[in-house]
Amino acid sequence: MKRKNVWSKDFTLITAGTIISAIAGQAISLPFSLLVFDQTQSALLSAIMFVSGMLPNFILPLFIAPLIDRGNKKKIIVTLDYLTGVLYLLIALIVSKTGFNYQLFVAFSLIAGVIGAIYHLTYTAWYPDLIPVGFEQQGFAVSSSIYPTVIMVMSPVAAWLYKVMPIHLLLVLIGFLTLIAATFELFIRNQGFQKREEALGWQEYLADCKAGLSYLKKEKGLKNIYSYMAITNGVATGIQLMVQAYFQTVQFLTVAMLAFLRTAETLGRMLGGLVQYKFNIKPEKRFGITKFVYFTYETLDMLLLFMPYPFMIVNRFICGVLGMTSFTLRETSVQSYLPRDMRAKINAIFNVAVSFAVIVFQLSAGYVGDMLGYRKTVVLFTAISMVAIIGFIAIPSAVNRKVYEATRREQQEKMA
Repeated sequence: MKRKNVWSKDFTLITAGTIISAIAGQAISLPFSLLVFDQTQSALLSAIMFVSGMLPNFILPLFIAPLIDRGNKKKIIVTLDYLTGVLYLLIALIVSKTGFNYQLFVAFSLIAGVIGAIYHLTYTAWYPDLIPVGFEQQGFAVSSSIYPTVIMVMSPVAAWLYKVMPIHLLLVLIGFLTLIAATFELFIRNQGFQKREEALGWQEYLADCKAGLSYLKKEKGLKNIYSYMAITNGVATGIQLMVQAYFQTVQFLTVAMLAFLRTAETLGRMLGGLVQYKFNIKPEKRFGITKFVYFTYETLDMLLLFMPYPFMIVNRFICGVLGMTSFTLRETSVQSYLPRDMRAKINAIFNVAVSFAVIVFQLSAGYVGDMLGYRKTVVLFTAISMVAIIGFIAIPSAVNRKVYEATRREQQEKMA
């Protein structure tokens, strides 16, 4: 019987688990940051805790990717979710006895960062296998819509929970939610496991570590796409910092107005996800649409701070729709193009590159913004993105198009 939609048993279970995990993550992230600042009254100490959670993303993915590509991805995901749930319950018990302890929270943030780095890499390598063949666009539209929706709903709920619930009870709640998510995932049939006859010795491990770089070196289309994405992700964080600074320093704008701006973008992302779910775009049209979206998005970013506020709202809503469109088409294409035994290794390289770019552009934006002003810095940074689009996406169209037109059926036929 021919399948009519994306909602297989495995896909439904992973979606349910992801939604619950996303709710748990959003319910604790804001209260954690609020609590640390309330208790320390130090932006630096708050930043240190934030950075401690990010540190594992710089190096760890490169070393664990070969193990993930060869391993049982379901077992890794379920184990990490159960481990995270137990960790939350353990921290809740300690906090209930000792109260706030900054060193404990930093250590917890670091451990959670290690778990999160492994989890994210395994999840992105496993997720394409849980989508029924032929429904990749629908599947990625669903997954990419989860977090914007949860963030919009849970942000005010998290702030309310922080006011009414002691932190140790909130940690208990998050722990149980994570355990429930793991239980959903436990019933997924697909193991995400690629059997290998040879054992993974030290030489094989080193060879696997190098394999990702060797593969990416040969695949010019993927290299172009990931190079552009690293730059544009870094630029986006710099622009976000400039927009926030602009709203905090211009007399007729407020932080509340900035919040509405972000809400408009989130609503745009939700609509973009719905459109991608309902209307399947043919593989041969993906690349043309993506190029149009990239140029339009950067143009809107460049104009944002020169617009009256009502037009800023419209601007961000349109960017939300466009951003979700490009993300869904790119993930559908790239994850279909990548061989199963390369997904974790290539995604690891991408994660490290993006983390590096984010730090570089974030620091650069702060420095340049103080010298040139916030609006000029946004123009400069979007110009950098425009150059990246031309150099990495538009000019080498032939090699990039091959990636964007990929389907999983083609990949499976190659491996057969």
